[in-house]
Amino acid sequence: MLHTPIKIQYGTDALHFGELSLPQSSGPHPVVILIHGGFWRTRYDLSLMSALAENLAQQGIAAWNIEYRRVGDTGGGWPNTLIDVALACDFLKTLAIEHHLDLQHVVPVGHSAGGHLAFWLAARPRLPQNSPLSYTTSPLPLTGTVSLAGVVDLKHAWQLALGNGATAELLAGSPELLADRYTLASPYELLPLHVPQVLIHGDRDDRVPIEISRRYAEKAQALGDTVTFIPLAGADHFVLIDPSSKAWQTTIEEIQRMFHDTYHTL
Repeated sequence: MLHTPIKIQYGTDALHFGELSLPQSSGPHPVVILIHGGFWRTRYDLSLMSALAENLAQQGIAAWNIEYRRVGDTGGGWPNTLIDVALACDFLKTLAIEHHLDLQHVVPVGHSAGGHLAFWLAARPRLPQNSPLSYTTSPLPLTGTVSLAGVVDLKHAWQLALGNGATAELLAGSPELLADRYTLASPYELLPLHVPQVLIHGDRDDRVPIEISRRYAEKAQALGDTVTFIPLAGADHFVLIDPSSKAWQTTIEEIQRMFHDTYHTL
């Protein structure tokens, strides 16, 4: 039987919290940061990822399922949505000793808009120090990062009007008006990330087209990053966060491979 997830505040806002699911073993536990999607809007919350957190803990991986301010919340959108996710990630430094977390093995896994945020976490060392998104000079190092049907290219998402203008809502305008924001917030613009990246995407996705992941992977590989692009035949947008699906089993295998590769290089 698993422990009930522990709700923990990582900051001062009511939405600065996450749920930590721990394996039964003594640890230290590798960690997956789960980041839910929903086009950065307040309608969706971390419950989208709760079943995945339980599944990870069953397999010996601690899951830090995070909430953050979204468009529609007080203070949500640019820049706080991104800063909140960064705060939640770095808060693992505070949680590590008490909860036996292995900070040498941390992988963010995000779905949809959460895939954008997971890859952006890996891109933080690329941000200029005077950026409004650079609240710290020492972001938590990551083993790698995984995008599940992620919106990893914000300019492309804006061009396609994904989520009925969700990208413009997040950044409060278009790339023409706010070029700097798109450059600082979009993983595609911040390549190369210099950590392993996995993009898993269904070819039947009608919310975020697979071409976004494919185009991202091509650029990342051309710039020398270690990138794995896994197209899933017949998969839609939401099967990727069904813990009983073959798609999620593929994700687990990629996470375990990242951890395994790192253990053997330390």
